[in-house]
Amino acid sequence: MSDKPSVLFVCVHNAGRSQMAAAYLEALGGGKVEVRSAGSAPGNAVNPAAVEAMAEDGIDMSAAQPKILTDEAVLASDVVITMGCGDACPFYPGKRYLDWELDDPAGKGVESVRPIRDAIKQRILGLLDELGVEPV
Repeated sequence: MSDKPSVLFVCVHNAGRSQMAAAYLEALGGGKVEVRSAGSAPGNAVNPAAVEAMAEDGIDMSAAQPKILTDEAVLASDVVITMGCGDACPFYPGKRYLDWELDDPAGKGVESVRPIRDAIKQRILGLLDELGVEPV
């Protein structure tokens, strides 16, 4: 791992879980972690309920856009965290892979997204600890 660890979050649509995780890592990592997110079949827009839930916690995801998963993004990352993308995520030896089982916020209202958001935040805090990065 380099001086600045790099993390890639992957889910199918890159519209909810992976976007929330990336936004939390960006915010709590204070620029000490390189953050990417992508989807194996990206949606057209980020889930509005996810955007609203994150705004409630002071994080603006309104400009986020779903992105396609590329081999280059995986190769450039030290840690790849999957969230329900199954076999669609490419595997490369030497990369650290984690699979976070989280409910999919697709089609859910903000009330149902809040517990997913909170679970993601806790996992991000744990990840920062593992990476040796003090949260801001």
